[in-house]
Amino acid sequence: MNQELVAVIEQIEREKGIKKEVLIEAVQSALLTAVRKVIDTKPGEEIRVDLDKISGEFKAYRNEKEISSLDLGRIAASVARQVIIQKIREAEKDVVFIEFQGKVGEIVSGVVYRFEKGNIIVDLLGKAEGIIFKREQSPREEFRQGQRIRAFTLEVKKELKGPQIILSRSHPNFVKKLFELEVPEIYEGIVEIKSIARQAGERTKIAVCSKNEKVDSVGACVGMRGNRIKNIVSEINGEKIDVVRFHEDIREYVKAALSPAEIAEIKLDKEKMKAQVIVANDQLSLAIGKHGQNVRLASKLIGWELDIRTREILAKEEVKPEVPAEIELAAASVEAPKVDKSKGLNELDGVGEKTLLGLKEAGFKNLTDIAKADIELLTQVKGIGQKKAEKLIAQAKKLVKK
Repeated sequence: MNQELVAVIEQIEREKGIKKEVLIEAVQSALLTAVRKVIDTKPGEEIRVDLDKISGEFKAYRNEKEISSLDLGRIAASVARQVIIQKIREAEKDVVFIEFQGKVGEIVSGVVYRFEKGNIIVDLLGKAEGIIFKREQSPREEFRQGQRIRAFTLEVKKELKGPQIILSRSHPNFVKKLFELEVPEIYEGIVEIKSIARQAGERTKIAVCSKNEKVDSVGACVGMRGNRIKNIVSEINGEKIDVVRFHEDIREYVKAALSPAEIAEIKLDKEKMKAQVIVANDQLSLAIGKHGQNVRLASKLIGWELDIRTREILAKEEVKPEVPAEIELAAASVEAPKVDKSKGLNELDGVGEKTLLGLKEAGFKNLTDIAKADIELLTQVKGIGQKKAEKLIAQAKKLVKK
């Protein structure tokens, strides 16, 4: 050990960011391990190693008596070298873990390094590798090897091979952080992001409010001629973004969240946090959105369950046939087999798993919902056209009457 060791330690400190004191401590520990392996020790004997931080020379002591270099020999040097390398690697991993642990919740930049089973491995500027799992990718995006990429730091885990840095481009907070970077008023705290809902690759809704009456929150996010929001949309490859003005008044908030649809009336159930939203016939498809996207994102944004209806649909649901009292009493006294209508969706012919899932997402939970459904509302579900909607309603009505 000599001045060359000191030079190596200083170089590692500069290149890897590992403190010199940490490396010297690791070297001393490694040398002590090496000395113990090559000399015979008796119980109660104290073995100590001193390393000169300036010259790089070290001395070993047994019960305060120096062990001659002849006793140590080449084996000690070889073992020490191996343990030193191991300690340096461990220290390097700890430095990387601590650095990126502090970046959780932030956006990091890197270069696409390679692809593994649909996952993207990102070179984070030579310091470490990050991974974007397939589930954390936007379905709209494709990347090439060597392409620069930005992503949201989701999590950092300690693994045997080193820290695993999990990144995401589909997380709602990725868009939130892009707004913080692009809009100075958000970064400075003048404009606040109250909520965000996202369907990666399709649409994001973000609710904002201003703490300064002179600053328009929506205008600040959009920017002059839409420049700010255009930059964000470009980063997420054309995904649509709706900037919504936050309101303390839940009715106004619902109206803003469901834009661009026009709302006729809103009925609130504050205890259950449910809102029945009534729209005109020509606004129904706009309020619900493609495959229920608009109402689903609006519901996530405000944290309320939203039920979209037209007055015609409500009128059909409220109409009940008048039954004479004596017939009603007679019917009540007869024990007829009961039909579990909650399971009826599975009984419909020509309904696959995807369509079944689409029906449930659109709010059709049982046969009764299908039987009372408006054809135009039913056709909003992916895979259901005009004829199929008519057929499903007719089927459901028959099954409900059984």
